[in-house]
Amino acid sequence: MVLYRIAKCNYINDLSGTGARLYGGRWNSVGNAMLYLASSRSLALLEVLVHLPPMLVPANYCILSVDVPDDIHELDVTLLPPNWQQYPEPAFLRTLGDQFIKQREHLLLKVPSAIVKQEYNYLLNPAHNQATEVKVLHQDMFSFDERLI
Repeated sequence: MVLYRIAKCNYINDLSGTGARLYGGRWNSVGNAMLYLASSRSLALLEVLVHLPPMLVPANYCILSVDVPDDIHELDVTLLPPNWQQYPEPAFLRTLGDQFIKQREHLLLKVPSAIVKQEYNYLLNPAHNQATEVKVLHQDMFSFDERLI
């Protein structure tokens, strides 16, 4: 399966989950490494845009395509609270993601996007034994269309 990531070029090849470990995210607490990947390039774009200040045209971003093994666990969305899409996110989501990381049963957890709930992000556990099987397929510079900003 091919998944996508958009990040600053100097961090694009870091598949260790360091950024999420340092700052936390919707699906993980600070201290727990996790790599956030998107099912499409356009969703990867939206997931970056939602975190940027308005009117800022980001520079020095790259897009990465990675091939991942099919060891995917899909989150049962019926477990999610009604407010799971809110910002700031409910702490329960971080608890789910932290449990996924600590259990190390699967390489990937498929979760709905909070931006487009009918699309999916994939949370990669860099501590899983299959993490070494993740292969970078392609890396390109990524330019943001100013009309989106």
